[in-house]
Amino acid sequence: MAKYLVKRVLFILLSLFMIVTATFFIMRMAPGSPFASEKSLPPEIMENFNEKYGLNDPWYEQYFRYLGQVARWDFGPSMKYKGQTVNEIISDGFVVSLALGAEALLIAIGGGILLGVIAALRHNRWPDYTATIIAVLGISVPSFILAAALQYVLAFKMGIFPIARWESFTHTILPAFALSATPLAMIARLTRASMLEVMNQDYIKTAKSKGLSKRTITFRHAIRNALLPTITYIGLLFAGIITGSFIIENIFAIPGLGKQFVVSITNRDYSVIMGTTVFYSVLLLFSMLILDIIYGFIDPRIKLASPRKGEA
Repeated sequence: MAKYLVKRVLFILLSLFMIVTATFFIMRMAPGSPFASEKSLPPEIMENFNEKYGLNDPWYEQYFRYLGQVARWDFGPSMKYKGQTVNEIISDGFVVSLALGAEALLIAIGGGILLGVIAALRHNRWPDYTATIIAVLGISVPSFILAAALQYVLAFKMGIFPIARWESFTHTILPAFALSATPLAMIARLTRASMLEVMNQDYIKTAKSKGLSKRTITFRHAIRNALLPTITYIGLLFAGIITGSFIIENIFAIPGLGKQFVVSITNRDYSVIMGTTVFYSVLLLFSMLILDIIYGFIDPRIKLASPRKGEA
């Protein structure tokens, strides 16, 4: 276990080094300066800005300086937001993105597993067909189209929910449903397929022959094993659903990290772009590590450490 964790942490550090390096040079290869859009500024002021943020230094000095900042988890000041550091922008925006992502994740997991289990238990009946149609629609319709449709019907026409902003719980419902639609559909399909496979296993047939009730067989034996592939997807989904909120946050004018990231690209705020990229990379890599550990505890057949010599 300890050896496995050391290997994974080293892999994470190597991956982060490559991501930081790639992000740095992509930003530096972009034509122009972060302040090129400020055409009203005199050239002397723009030169002062370049000097202040070290943009006039040789690329290797900028690179190693940025590596040191990342190692200290200090992404420096924002180039566009006066008096704010990148760390402050990430902290403020991520709280909002995390709240939205957590709500969407709960909807996706709860709704997806429920639909998948119902579809499997009512295989080739109308509940199965209904769940399949919902899953196909959830996968087929892009989140931004669903978001616009929800805004138009439920907010603009019917006035049930607020059309945008982030002020109360009611403001979170439409964006959370729009963000959760695709993962909900994927979880439903995975759960259905896994449940159908598990229900045909020998140990399920043995449990039936022992006279166990259908409820006991379903909840104690079938669902637990059927959820293993779903858990793998959910682990990757955790970081993915947060990064997927970029579009949703812009459509609903939500002041999350996704919206800040898009604005920073428009404003060419290199510090925020690089800091956010590194932050999301760390989130994704450690989510995958935690997922592997949890998966090993859930399924004892999976060994986190390498097998010893002489073992199969």
